[in-house]
Amino acid sequence: MAEKRVRYEKRDRVGYVTLSRPHVLNAMDLRTHEELAEIWDDFERDDDVWVAVLTGAGDRAFSVGQDLKELVRNGTPAASFGSRGKPGWPRLTERFDLSKPVVARVNGYALGGGFELALACDVIVASADATFALPEARLGLIAGAGGVFRLTRQLPYRTAIGHLITGRSLSAGRAYDLGLVNEVVPAEELDAAVAGWVTDILRCAPLAVRAIKQAAAASAHLPLAQAFTTRYPWEDIRMRSRDAEEGPRAFVEKRDPRWRAE
Repeated sequence: MAEKRVRYEKRDRVGYVTLSRPHVLNAMDLRTHEELAEIWDDFERDDDVWVAVLTGAGDRAFSVGQDLKELVRNGTPAASFGSRGKPGWPRLTERFDLSKPVVARVNGYALGGGFELALACDVIVASADATFALPEARLGLIAGAGGVFRLTRQLPYRTAIGHLITGRSLSAGRAYDLGLVNEVVPAEELDAAVAGWVTDILRCAPLAVRAIKQAAAASAHLPLAQAFTTRYPWEDIRMRSRDAEEGPRAFVEKRDPRWRAE
């Protein structure tokens, strides 16, 4: 049996997704994307898993993106943006309706498609030695897995376009200063920092987290008045849930809430 490209473990309501090709700095080939698609499908439908942590094996890289050796062998694809029609579709970068939060644990290099994966996550926690870049222009390519779109939305436009058209890298500290990363810690503290974010997410009602994520994403580019009047399916579920009653009751009774995601 061929060795898995991605490891997937579930523990204590957390799905741990690890790109496992450290010998090529976790570069992603087509089989990696196929495995990831199955994992994200499972993550979304498993009611016992409330949050995912995405990382790369080893201490050198989160992921350096597309496996360029495979690209050269197979030829450059005609499509510029997205992965429709390709193995592993929809990839995380196009799972716009993924309801549960994903935390990126970034160690070392996050380049090209690896950076695009991190940009598609909800929280990014990085080691101080992490490096982010979209170097596609230097290779005659384009950041077609959302990098062109997400970076210009998540950074000031001039800052983003400067990095996109030069391929210049961002240090972890600079990414934090720009608001692109939630937290930067020494490499030896990375796991503890990620665990802290996961713990805090799990303290919250899972349906509330999903409703917030969906409403924030869906309303980001709406006029404020329209954002208030738009319907968000996960909010419809949350407001009628038992958890919406459990939270206030637990507060009044001075106890920890017992979330049921229903």
